[in-house]
Amino acid sequence: MMKAEIISIGDELLIGQTINTNASWIGKEISEAGIDVVRVTTISDLSEEIEDAVREAMVRADYVFITGGLGPTKDDITKSTLASFFNSELILDAELLKRIESFFEVRGRQMIQSNIDQAKIPANCKVIDNHEGTACGMWFVEQGVHLFSMPGVPYEMKAMMSNSIIPLVKDQIGKIDKKTKTVLIQGIGESFLAEKVFDWENEIRANGFGLAYLPSPGIIRMRISYQSESDDVLVDSFFERLRLMIPKNFIG
Repeated sequence: MMKAEIISIGDELLIGQTINTNASWIGKEISEAGIDVVRVTTISDLSEEIEDAVREAMVRADYVFITGGLGPTKDDITKSTLASFFNSELILDAELLKRIESFFEVRGRQMIQSNIDQAKIPANCKVIDNHEGTACGMWFVEQGVHLFSMPGVPYEMKAMMSNSIIPLVKDQIGKIDKKTKTVLIQGIGESFLAEKVFDWENEIRANGFGLAYLPSPGIIRMRISYQSESDDVLVDSFFERLRLMIPKNFIG
């Protein structure tokens, strides 16, 4: 199974000024594409933090998704940091500059140097078009790991993911179906439930399935994740055994 990590960059996320909706949206989309999201990291706008997070993620994951730090202001350092990390230099992309000029012309706005600088990209990345703004996305490939860097503006990121990145990833990995089934449990605490179904849970994982406990007030959802329709019957049998183990707590 392919693994992915999500890195969200921005001091505003760390201090709670902005809610990190990007990570949850990317996680949902990538999971539905058949890739397991194994970690989400939120870091500040500091080069050393970005480099450390990228270095660690590329050891663990096949795909790394980064949002934030691609704007025109001085605190937007993701692009220069990634150029340094991947031993590259920033070069002016003539085609990208034309797109940015057109973006401002259509809106009747004047460009300044920081806008022109947005057309500078690391020489060893591939550009991901941004049809909603001026900050392009970047695609790096290093030792088989694919890293995508996108703007932090949600509608720009979502358009980039939906139109370019997700189709590209699906083409690479092929169609991977990921299925889940969930049951509801009530009247028992999570720790007591886990102890009661200890052997049952080990057997689920031994079959290569995933099991998640999703507690909320008064209710625990138990979710089994798997990849093939041929496993539907086996998963149903696991839940039937669970019903017989805890009949008073099993809702369905």
